Amino acid sequence: MEIKSTNKILIAPSILSADFSKMGEEVRNLQECGADVIHIDVMDGVFVPNITFGIKMVKDISKHTNLILDTHLMIVEPWKYVKQFVEAGSHYVTVHYEVCKDRLEQTLFEIRECGAKCGLVINPNTPVEAIAHLVEKCDMVLVMSVYPGFGGQKFIADVIPKIKKIREIINSSGKEILLEVDGGINFENSSLVKKAGANVLVAGNTVFSAKDRALAIKKLKEE
Repeated sequence: MEIKSTNKILIAPSILSADFSKMGEEVRNLQECGADVIHIDVMDGVFVPNITFGIKMVKDISKHTNLILDTHLMIVEPWKYVKQFVEAGSHYVTVHYEVCKDRLEQTLFEIRECGAKCGLVINPNTPVEAIAHLVEKCDMVLVMSVYPGFGGQKFIADVIPKIKKIREIINSSGKEILLEVDGGINFENSSLVKKAGANVLVAGNTVFSAKDRALAIKKLKEE
């Protein structure tokens, strides 16, 4: 599965903010409420100071939705686990520049070889110049607007120029590459992120804490 068009705003709720004790129900609810993508934050407690879930969670979630599963690997040596996450049901797998470095291009290639769409991720303090030459080799670029590890953090507005730069690179490539932003997205800053050129918004607390999740997703999608 892949996202066919980048001409609209897509909302990818992060299940990091879900109730882990009823994940199947939570994922089904997100689909019913109009989510486009399910964002899965995999953390190992080494690259980031938190531990979430792994391959089995992705496999179990895939039984409860037909939405795109966007698996964000916040782990060291992600290339060791790419095949297992794809086989578990991940449609997109994104890996961090900060851990892959010189092995990033090869890891992106391996993700595609396993049958998934590939993406690279950069943290707020990583310059666009570090990954500019690899953007056109991706299906998705994910810009972190918080430092990864925990949900509920405050959006770092300094990433807006970075989003704009990456959008310019994508447009110049002539390819349909998704530009995703993750971290502290809410109703106030979502418009800034969209104007900067992002077309996939990861939203955790903003969706899961809403009394009406469908309305929250609709508001985040609005141009």
